[in-house]
Amino acid sequence: MNRSLILMLIPYGCGALLLVLLPALLIFALAFTTYDGLAAPQWVGDQTFQDVRFDPVFPIAVHNTLIFVGVSLPLRVLLALGLALLLERRRRGVRFYRAAIYTPTVIPDVAYALIWLWILNPLYGPLTLALRAIGIDPPAWLVQPETALLTLVAVGLFQIGESFVVLLVGLHNIPLEYHEQAKLDGGGVWQRFRYITLPLLFPWLLLITVRDLLLLTQQSFVPAYLMTGGGPYYATTTLPMLIYAEAFDRLRFGHGAAMLLLQSLVIAVLVLVGVGLARLILWGRSV
Repeated sequence: MNRSLILMLIPYGCGALLLVLLPALLIFALAFTTYDGLAAPQWVGDQTFQDVRFDPVFPIAVHNTLIFVGVSLPLRVLLALGLALLLERRRRGVRFYRAAIYTPTVIPDVAYALIWLWILNPLYGPLTLALRAIGIDPPAWLVQPETALLTLVAVGLFQIGESFVVLLVGLHNIPLEYHEQAKLDGGGVWQRFRYITLPLLFPWLLLITVRDLLLLTQQSFVPAYLMTGGGPYYATTTLPMLIYAEAFDRLRFGHGAAMLLLQSLVIAVLVLVGVGLARLILWGRSV
């Protein structure tokens, strides 16, 4: 390997070691201890996992996290794909629309959550006033348990700018000759999408699906913490929020580390299953 390349990678390797690997090892060790940040950690084996197992809020947080990820993930991928297909070709105003789609992604999460907290305000929020102006009585989006979690899902759907850009690049990498030849052979829009665009775009779709799967569990924390506080009645309490409460509110770092370790294992299994299914699909198409 080129020596200059190794020198360039050293800072990134050190950063990964200090910011990823060492914290992961510490979390793994803390998961088997009781630690309150004051006294020395005490080794208790798997007792922390037993306590997490019988925690009445833990299954609620797991359920809410699965719903949040399970609903958000396909909607985000489909929305990014649809917008990328719509704005693929250059036309008048397309740059403005592309920038408008990407802009919410660069807004800091705290500011983004506070903006939506204002928009959804049941008394003077713009959305509430607009719906009442046309004769619709809006629900209390963040107060009712039936709508609170789905509202957080809808809020997150506007932050698909990075997935949109990735799919846009993927579409631009598909040679135009394939579509032109398909047109000459009588292929319609749906046939070209199904047999040309979708197969060639599949690796890009897999990339953003895995990426969103890794990020969505963490992205649920800021809006739930600032907009609902985990309520009402634990309706928006997700795993990241419960882990934060265990570690920093109740000072039970061992239990928080155990929950984080379980969450990471579940995500790793889901990613491996998804990648395995994708390989089977690609292998089946190549046979």
